[in-house]
Amino acid sequence: MLLDGQVIAVQETGSKMLVELYRRYAGDYPKFFKMDTLSRLGFIAAEILLKQSAVSNQVSAVILANRSASIKNDTDYLATISDGNYYPSPALFVYTLPNIVTGEIAIRHHIQGETSFYILDTPEQLEPIILSTLNIQPSTVLAGWCECSATDEFYAKLQIIWNN
Repeated sequence: MLLDGQVIAVQETGSKMLVELYRRYAGDYPKFFKMDTLSRLGFIAAEILLKQSAVSNQVSAVILANRSASIKNDTDYLATISDGNYYPSPALFVYTLPNIVTGEIAIRHHIQGETSFYILDTPEQLEPIILSTLNIQPSTVLAGWCECSATDEFYAKLQIIWNN
């Protein structure tokens, strides 16, 4: 794992790594353990980045994107309603929307501006969206790519972009 090009040492891999990082960098948000993997990934990436940033209290928008939406959680939810055993899980259903991760970040950091999650083919397609947000008003945006296709297969690259 990298933060500003510097390696952050971790002992665990996959979803256990997210728990390790949560305990190291947050530790005080019990709702983390109810989140799906995509939300955990975005939450932890934002937590680490915002703790290191001098402008974290100025963030006015959260804009994330990925290619697979919430596919990992969608398939988990589908398993609760397939094979004639229709017992849908409300705990899983809430995470069938990929924008939940932006909401979790906004709640945690008291961000009251825009929160958006886009489904795009490539991370490069997010840049014009971020730029248009910055052009609306002077703002500071937490933005990036947050991909989770399986419990132990994920990638996040977030950054803080500001336009004063």
